[in-house]
Amino acid sequence: MNKKTIRIGTRGSRLALYQAGQVQERIISNFPWIRTEVVIIKTKGDIMADVALSKIGDKGLFTKELERAMIDGRIDMAVHSLKDLPTELPQGYAVGAVLKRGDFRDALVSRNRKKLAELGAGDRIGTSSLRRQAGLLNINKDLRIVDIRGNVNTRLEKMEKGECDATVMAAAGLLRLGMGGCITEILDPDTFIPAVGQGIIAVETLKKDEQINDMCNKFNHRHTWIAARIERAFLNSLQGGCQVPAGCYTSLEGPQCAITGFIASVDGSRYIKDKITFPFGETEEPGRELAARLLARGGGEILEEIRNL
Repeated sequence: MNKKTIRIGTRGSRLALYQAGQVQERIISNFPWIRTEVVIIKTKGDIMADVALSKIGDKGLFTKELERAMIDGRIDMAVHSLKDLPTELPQGYAVGAVLKRGDFRDALVSRNRKKLAELGAGDRIGTSSLRRQAGLLNINKDLRIVDIRGNVNTRLEKMEKGECDATVMAAAGLLRLGMGGCITEILDPDTFIPAVGQGIIAVETLKKDEQINDMCNKFNHRHTWIAARIERAFLNSLQGGCQVPAGCYTSLEGPQCAITGFIASVDGSRYIKDKITFPFGETEEPGRELAARLLARGGGEILEEIRNL
């Protein structure tokens, strides 16, 4: 390989730096003679940290500046949480690799250690995710949803200051930061379906950079790669981006695999869920089929109403 130093682009939060470090370790393990450098890039999503995601859209919110840094030659690859990557990347970019998936479930963190079933009228749950909002209100319509954004530590600090009584986060983020003790309850994915690609660390590359893509192939995790493709095909078929009340997760254990997904109204009053089983293989079709089923059962009407809000 001609490149003597690989520059790994990332956002600057503790979690983002941890994720970049995981990719850095894979590179060092497979290519010990190559130097690596982590480069921090601030994104639009970081700068507009106090604005609800649903109000500013999600197209390139956490990726555009990193992609520009790749084109400009300032970095050779970018590390993301896969769920932050749009399902349709700009021309010339690709997902070069994914690492083995961490915990894909959501976690409840509450100030008084109440579990979700114990929270009720008046309890304020902090989240900026329409998916989480819909899921929470579907379980208990009396919960109060308040908009809270920021990195893991910022959201926990806001909760401790009294801005909310509880919050829902990706379990993987808390566990990766050694903050599993903060978790009040891991939410059952069959009743609280996670985001597409949750728990997956992804490496974005330039398609034309054959050296970097060959490198990524060495540590790309096959089962996670297949799951990522299926789930992203599901979301892409909904044509709603990641800020819609929808989610899915795949189970690829054994010869019979499964994908479970949902579409819901923002207030959780309409919640359409389905599950498809399929044989293990390199195909995105189960994700597209599940999306088509949910859209046909009323999900299309729900998403159209949301787009017109």
